[in-house]
Amino acid sequence: MANVLIAYFSASGVTKGIAEKIADENGYDIFEIVPEEIYTPADLDWTDKNSRSTKEMNDKSFRPPIAETVDVSGYDTVVIGFPVWWYTAPTIINTFIESVDLKGKTIKLFCTSGGSGIDKCVSDLADAYPELSFAKGMRFTGDVSRAKEWIEG
Repeated sequence: MANVLIAYFSASGVTKGIAEKIADENGYDIFEIVPEEIYTPADLDWTDKNSRSTKEMNDKSFRPPIAETVDVSGYDTVVIGFPVWWYTAPTIINTFIESVDLKGKTIKLFCTSGGSGIDKCVSDLADAYPELSFAKGMRFTGDVSRAKEWIEG
């Protein structure tokens, strides 16, 4: 199997738990995408038009700064996980994608969501980065038993 990196952003801990399970159960490396300024519960209040997350998601050009990046040169597959925000990937995922060289890599996206699927997230990012190769994504709600087959298949 090719070298795999699980890179993830988690605002509340749900995505972190899924990413850690996938990495631990399959021996993959893991990297947490951490914002320079951690999101507070008020920042994540999607019902508040003035919350940080609402402002970020309404400005598709905004790139929340991340604390650090990672060298992806040794990986063939980079799996990027995130919660779904406003039916798509949070803009911090764009920050990460733009901070690393993913050309020539297989990129697989997974999301955590109570109801939204992954397909719009994948198509939005594929449209934004047509030079990159995005594979079919997955939504996880707890059970990661299909993760290895999806990632390595």
